[in-house]
Amino acid sequence: MKKISKVLSVAAMIMAGAAAGAFADAKGTEIMQKALDVEKPKFSESIVEMTLIDKKGAKEVRQVHEFGRNRDDGKGNKVTDVTMLFLSPANVKNTRFLQKENHNKDDDKWIYLPALKQTRRVNSSEGSKSFMGTDATYDDLSTRGIDEDDHQYIGEEAKEAGGTTYSNCAKIKEVPIDKKGSQYSYRITWVDLNTYVPVYTEMYDKNDKLVKVLTVPTITNEKGYTITRETKLENVQTGHSTTLKIVKLALDKPIPDRNFTQEFLNTGK
Repeated sequence: MKKISKVLSVAAMIMAGAAAGAFADAKGTEIMQKALDVEKPKFSESIVEMTLIDKKGAKEVRQVHEFGRNRDDGKGNKVTDVTMLFLSPANVKNTRFLQKENHNKDDDKWIYLPALKQTRRVNSSEGSKSFMGTDATYDDLSTRGIDEDDHQYIGEEAKEAGGTTYSNCAKIKEVPIDKKGSQYSYRITWVDLNTYVPVYTEMYDKNDKLVKVLTVPTITNEKGYTITRETKLENVQTGHSTTLKIVKLALDKPIPDRNFTQEFLNTGK
């Protein structure tokens, strides 16, 4: 089962699988399962500041309106849907994106492109492409299922993430069971054992070289939910980074079903 990733969707932050495999580490798998099982609100609505910075320091600040919901898929599985509306600047304004989680199969993704005035499905073959010029690919937007990786527990240690030191983290190496099914050869994740939030993740390319680092410097507790208020994804090979920061948040306020449809992408309302 897949969960929406915390790499780029703040709605799902509210944020890489069944025994894992023949060489599964029971403790590592247990910790990652607890991370996936952190309680989420039924609904979340947020205004997010998205900042893209290139290796020369050039900056673009975007504003994104996000809607998220956690629901039962009718078969007893908990799934998450996310809609993103880009509000500014002009070069991305009115671009809209919808992702609907599916149990035991790839998530459905659609994007509305204002220049074309149409919504199109994002095909699975596009998984390695950048999402909206950010450091996340389309595949990064979905957290991998617990049974897709061998979760190897390495130990416990303190970890600094974006200026915040987490004093008690579990360090886990996540190796894909299907090597061809992942754009990374492996990931190393530090999970804060106080909140079970993955606060620091290193992603390694097919040559086993570090390519991306995800940090979570700000975690808060709001209405009983653990909220990651800020995340940063950096491509260390290109020097480009993408930071997300929640500037406005509403939890458990009902959101119409229409907000999670292709028609909503077409109209924005």
